[in-house]
Amino acid sequence: MSVITFDPARVPTFQVAAKDLLGDSQLRKNVRHATGVIQNKRAIVVGEMPDWQDLRESGRQIKQHALEHLDYYLELFERNCIAAGGHVHWARDAAEARAIAIDLVRLSGSDEVIKIKSMTTEEIGLNTALEAAGIRAYETDLAELIIQLGHDLPSHIVVPALHKNRQQIREIFMREMNLPNLGEAPQDLAEAARTFLREKFLRVRTGVSGANFLIAETGGVVVVESEGNGRMCLTLPETLITIAGIEKVIPRYQDLEVFLQLLPRSATGERMNPYNSIWTGVHPSDGPRAFHIILMDNSRTHVLADEEARQTLYCIRCAACQNACPVYRQTGGHAYGSVYAGPIGAILTPQLLQLEHGRSLPYASSLCGACYEVCPVKIDIPEVLIHLRHKVVEQDTKGIGVLNPENLAMKTMAMIFRSEARFRAAQRLGRMGEAPLVNKEGWVTWLPGLLGGWTQVRDLHSMPKQTFREWFEKRGKA
Repeated sequence: MSVITFDPARVPTFQVAAKDLLGDSQLRKNVRHATGVIQNKRAIVVGEMPDWQDLRESGRQIKQHALEHLDYYLELFERNCIAAGGHVHWARDAAEARAIAIDLVRLSGSDEVIKIKSMTTEEIGLNTALEAAGIRAYETDLAELIIQLGHDLPSHIVVPALHKNRQQIREIFMREMNLPNLGEAPQDLAEAARTFLREKFLRVRTGVSGANFLIAETGGVVVVESEGNGRMCLTLPETLITIAGIEKVIPRYQDLEVFLQLLPRSATGERMNPYNSIWTGVHPSDGPRAFHIILMDNSRTHVLADEEARQTLYCIRCAACQNACPVYRQTGGHAYGSVYAGPIGAILTPQLLQLEHGRSLPYASSLCGACYEVCPVKIDIPEVLIHLRHKVVEQDTKGIGVLNPENLAMKTMAMIFRSEARFRAAQRLGRMGEAPLVNKEGWVTWLPGLLGGWTQVRDLHSMPKQTFREWFEKRGKA
């Protein structure tokens, strides 16, 4: 089974990828419909909560506190997990996490694994590494299964196959599962997936998962899901391997009271996740015989060190920001060139890659603020986007300084805004310069050079013939 992953060194810039995807009308229709449905459901269940804003603030404070004392809580989690019979491994980066996971699968004596949906394993390209090592991975989440069988890439954090409609999914199942007479009703597709996966659940002896939360107080691991496939992967295998980012730790078991209200409402518009699994180490009469957890950094400590961008690590992967983002709703997730798409991907991906790749993503936003309004832990994504844009410009202007076009433009604007006389002169020159470019309806349809990128995708109205100040002064003399 061939595996496709995002290669950050090869993906095009967001602007290039988005331009191509904007021409796919079916994809855009699928994305708008699916995100619209989730948003409507979310609005209903959030509207039922009189203390929703208090919950958001509590979630933010818990995550902030955990990150400010991350070393303490990670060590506490490690001690309690080991005391419960688990094995803790530390990985500095994606390569180390992949190597540890492959060694653990081989140690289990298996050449197959069943997987719970996990953004962390997508982040490190685990399936590709397993395949190269001769280990076959089976995704058991329905959406992830669709992506895997369709040789596709995920486009959404919670619903990876959101860009596919029912007919497209049916074609994938007919081809990959050899079901020429498969019906197109949702029940038919679900039954086909259930039959395909049931054999894997009962046969494969090693499971791989991510984690929604790590509880320092108990050494427990939490996975929430909606289909029950996760429960099968957590209880039936003899060996369970969990890969989790170090930012997933929370201090106390009691903190789940907040997050298990915030997460389902924000992610899927449900009052509660149908399946909430919490396991602590191993137990002789239940679950796997061996439990391993890989705690992975992979540039998270670099994000933690940036005081302005640190709030990125508050994210609980609900994708509410994706559903609300007008940019994501037009392009879908593939334009971001990362498993983390949408507004959270626009700030997380460049930081995980330390701005070596994904430098165009901080500009993949209108800064409208819709993402902040729906974020259950109050990440100020627009603020971080601006901060990252500043860092990109800083890198680009090293050794060039004022000669950089963007830097030169900003300095020119600053000089104009500091003087009323210069500002008025610029307005007069602007009217004169744009006159030949304005059509009969009063719109500028074309601008020369670098400015042409603006009018290619945006409407630009001509400057008013009279400013408010000029009108007011004239009125005062009348």
